Amino acid sequence: MPDLRPTNDVALLAGIFAISGVTHLVKPRVFEPLMPVWVPAHREVIIWSGVMELLCAAGLVTPATRRTAGWVSAAVLLAVFPGNLKMAGDAARGRSRRLKALAFGRLPLQVPMIRTALKAARG
Repeated sequence: MPDLRPTNDVALLAGIFAISGVTHLVKPRVFEPLMPVWVPAHREVIIWSGVMELLCAAGLVTPATRRTAGWVSAAVLLAVFPGNLKMAGDAARGRSRRLKALAFGRLPLQVPMIRTALKAARG
C-alpha cells in the first residue's frame, strides 16, 4: 500500500500556507502595505488570498487533491510575488535593518516554495 502522507517539504509548505492564510483573514491590515498600487480592491484581494492559502494548505495534505493543490499553490506563490518585491523595495528605502533583512530574506524563499508546490503537483 502506498504512503499517502505528504513529504516533509510539502507538509511544511502546507503549514506555511495555513499560518499565512489565517493571518490574512484575522489581520488583513498587516498585508495592506505590501499591496502594489496597481492591484484593485486591496482588502478583498488580501482576504481572497488568505482563503486561497487555506485551500492550498488543506489540498496539499489531502492525497486526492494534492496534485491540483500543488499547481494552485505555485500559482498563488507567483501571484503574491509582486507584493514581496514591493515590500523589499519599501524596506530598501527605510532605515530598519530588521525589516530589510526580513523583506530581502523572503524573496529567495519563494524559489524552494514554488519548487515544493510543483513537486506536489507532479506527484
